[in-house]
Amino acid sequence: MVLTASRYRTATGAGVIAALILVLVFGSPVYVDWANDNADTNTAGGWFLKLLTWPAWSFDADSSVQDVLAADLKAILLIIFTAVFLALSTNAQLGRARGTFSQLMAGWSGYIFAGAVAGLLTAFIRSDASLLGAFQAAGSGAIYGLFVGWIVGIATLGHYRGSTP
Repeated sequence: MVLTASRYRTATGAGVIAALILVLVFGSPVYVDWANDNADTNTAGGWFLKLLTWPAWSFDADSSVQDVLAADLKAILLIIFTAVFLALSTNAQLGRARGTFSQLMAGWSGYIFAGAVAGLLTAFIRSDASLLGAFQAAGSGAIYGLFVGWIVGIATLGHYRGSTP
């Protein structure tokens, strides 16, 4: 009997790893600076490259402590909420089938919700916090999840979803 490595990985774990990589790479100050300097937001490709910077994290001494904390917490909460929403949506009720369209959609939608909730909650920490700003931050997080979440959805494909073997 030949066992594949994906048999022991869960869809939630694979999605969280994909989210972690997205946040660490594209939210890093190096990539954010590069995208700000080189991405032309008047083109679809440039807009997407700039969108990838949404969970930007930094340790910028020029910004207020509240804004730095909110940005860093947003990146952390995006990963945590991805784990929570993937665990809820890829549970046993989806069955044990692997590689199905529902598994892709569960990963994708989990990332959309994670982005929206992370944006909403961290907007209240910012120095210029307002209810309108929180709604706009949730919308930005949902847009980020919609256009980037397919990567997390693909990462969840073919992985074990149920709680029983």
